[in-house]
Amino acid sequence: MAEGRHFATYPSLNDRTVFITGGATGIGATLVVHFYSQGCKVAFVDLDETKGQAMAAQLGADGCWFRRCDVTDAAALQAAIRDAATALGPITVLINNVANDGRQVAAEVTPEAWRETLAVNLDPTFNAATAVYPMMRDAGGGSIVNLSSINALIGHADLAAYSAAKGAINSLTKSLAHAWGADRVRVNALSPGWVVTERQLELWLTPEAEAEWQKLTALKDRLDPDDIARAALFLAADDSRMMTGQNLVVDAGRT
Repeated sequence: MAEGRHFATYPSLNDRTVFITGGATGIGATLVVHFYSQGCKVAFVDLDETKGQAMAAQLGADGCWFRRCDVTDAAALQAAIRDAATALGPITVLINNVANDGRQVAAEVTPEAWRETLAVNLDPTFNAATAVYPMMRDAGGGSIVNLSSINALIGHADLAAYSAAKGAINSLTKSLAHAWGADRVRVNALSPGWVVTERQLELWLTPEAEAEWQKLTALKDRLDPDDIARAALFLAADDSRMMTGQNLVVDAGRT
């Protein structure tokens, strides 16, 4: 936390059950910690069992649930959601975070690679949402936050399939918000800019690339996973109770 800065606590999140996809590393791990710190009961899934188990052990057995899950397996993902609800209580906050932003030369993307990219970046968002919707409806409402990306808005030469998936998430967010609004189930998208994670630093975020990025942003500080998690907390909490079908962009003011 930056020195001298103070951030919000959301009483409405206390004791709510939250389900997070891709919660063992990167932005997902930060989401898990932030929601747990708000007093939530947090369930999360990830392919990385070692890091997932370590995260669960760090937080403690009380109010934390983890399962290794391949989110491209719709039946397995929906089973994990049902089992998490049995363990922690009905899920009233869903954070669709899981993604893979691997670079691909657009002209070289095969039909198989296209399908694989959508299978991890788009399909789990719908499959998880439809699994939690009955729980939220029966509970009198809930909040779904779909992690999109500014790449859906600006495009990226080497992220054609990924950008297409994120654009679809923006449209899906609008559709589900209208479909489920009468049941007080809110559905919003959250679009990060270039967030500094270990993966980005290892693969793409060189000092030169970061300098070029900051030429395009109004705010010159780094975007950290904490910045995204705090926006997700707001969208999940009652403070945003009249927001639905929206896309909240957190990108340091990229032009």
